[in-house]
Amino acid sequence: MELHFTKYQGTGNDFILIDDRHESFPASDQLVQKLCDRRFGIGADGLILIQNHPSLDYRMIYFNSDGSQSLCGNGSRCGFAFAQSLGMVDQEAMFETTDGVHQIKMEGGKIHFQLFDVKQLGEINKKEWFVNTGSPHHIVITSEVEKEDIISEGRKIRNLPTYSSHNGTNVNFAQLLQDKVKIRTYERGVEDETLSCGTGATAVGIMAGELGYESPVHIQTMGGELSVSFKRKGDNFTDIWLAGPAEKVFEGSVTF
Repeated sequence: MELHFTKYQGTGNDFILIDDRHESFPASDQLVQKLCDRRFGIGADGLILIQNHPSLDYRMIYFNSDGSQSLCGNGSRCGFAFAQSLGMVDQEAMFETTDGVHQIKMEGGKIHFQLFDVKQLGEINKKEWFVNTGSPHHIVITSEVEKEDIISEGRKIRNLPTYSSHNGTNVNFAQLLQDKVKIRTYERGVEDETLSCGTGATAVGIMAGELGYESPVHIQTMGGELSVSFKRKGDNFTDIWLAGPAEKVFEGSVTF
């Protein structure tokens, strides 16, 4: 079978995008793993199907590179850019993905993705937090994020028994600066450090808001800058938006 695909990246988080409006893609863990493999496949952090939806602008099905499914913030922005290229949407859209229906729009040259309200932040201790932004995120505050052993330490936390009900957790290491927050992420489902994680950036942005940072919070990832805006209503964070770029890298065909 020959498959046409397009590669997109959002601050270094890269994805295989597939036009699946005819719902003909034979999805399986093995096929997703093969296509996302950086040595034997196309190579990507994840794979995204864009499908028609009976009442919304489109449906987005997201797979991590191991075949598991989750919400993906950077992937959602790339999915919107791809849907634009297909002529399915213009400057804004409503779409369905793993955790429900989301709003997304192009504004000021960036794609803004709205996440669900966050009603509870878990302060584990003064250096560690847990925030669920549609995907679970453990956050470790550090003074020198560049020196952290992301793979080793991230893997330990990712598999803690505490997170067994979440099928493990993503792990973010965050350095709090005056004008921004620098982060590095060990991503569940990829099982490695990624250059960026949208839901992780959002989780860190919300934590920073709890610690006194004003909206929007600027998040510096290894692959570029994202911003997280929000409103506070008591202990709740509402009107949460993740903003950043989404760029086409290349397109091609693969036979499998």
